[in-house]
Amino acid sequence: MRQSPQTPDRASRLVTGLAFALLGLTALAGSAAAQGRLEAQYTMTLAGLPIGKGTWVIDISDSQYSATASGGTVGLLRAFTGGEGKTASRGTLQGGRPLVSTYAATIKSSKKTDEIRLTVNKGTVKDLKLDPPRDADAERVPVTENDRQGVLDPMIASIVRSPGTGNPLAPEACQRTLPVFDGKLRYDLQLAFKRMDRVKAGKGYEGPVMVCAVYFTPVAGHIPSRAAIKYMAKLRDIEVWLAPIAGTRVLVPFRAAGPTPVGQAVLEATEFVSVAVPVKDAAKTPQKMPVRAISVEPKSQ
Repeated sequence: MRQSPQTPDRASRLVTGLAFALLGLTALAGSAAAQGRLEAQYTMTLAGLPIGKGTWVIDISDSQYSATASGGTVGLLRAFTGGEGKTASRGTLQGGRPLVSTYAATIKSSKKTDEIRLTVNKGTVKDLKLDPPRDADAERVPVTENDRQGVLDPMIASIVRSPGTGNPLAPEACQRTLPVFDGKLRYDLQLAFKRMDRVKAGKGYEGPVMVCAVYFTPVAGHIPSRAAIKYMAKLRDIEVWLAPIAGTRVLVPFRAAGPTPVGQAVLEATEFVSVAVPVKDAAKTPQKMPVRAISVEPKSQ
């Protein structure tokens, strides 16, 4: 008998999977000469109760990027799941677009550990290692070779060059569909502009943000009958609030929120400190950084 999405374990996987996907929503718009660094700390709540926290670090230049994340559950949810995880993505850019990216994730719960290693070259999956391998469920929609074309890993998901040199917080930056492959699941995240707002972190950024609606569409690798997949595909109330990284035209999530069967899930930055990196110093920016940020349990698939 399958768990309903109301059980603590199923709900926790749904909530933290949503947070993990939304943290990957990074949007690059414009100048190839922009360079900067972000260090941000986040907390996650469910129905107003704290369930997770972590830190996210991003370095980006005209020709390369690096993003690392790790974190874990807290409070009552930790008693149920013991969830913790770490992810990293790094690679090269050409004309503001991802050229080659390598993605790694280690996600632990009280019952299992999942490891993913993924390499994408010009949108095509070139190498994939899963430990443990996917189960052979007859209902699972197979991931075909075609599904491995034209994709982005979850962390680099929306690093996409937008035309123009004006304000990066422009509605056009929200109007896009992101083809994501996380090593197991191939899905689309469609963004649509909703409104402008303002935020103030406990430390760091204070200013305008762009609020985008987010719609999840599973493509392959999923089991269509799973309650969590059907629930996520029907959601029309997920929002992500994008703020800029200083010195760049890159936007990253400051806040993400969406409903779950057990209450509203909110991921929000408590610290959001970004600095511009002078072009002459870019070569000195370390390319390997300590893993420090968020993701706490695998998505229910």
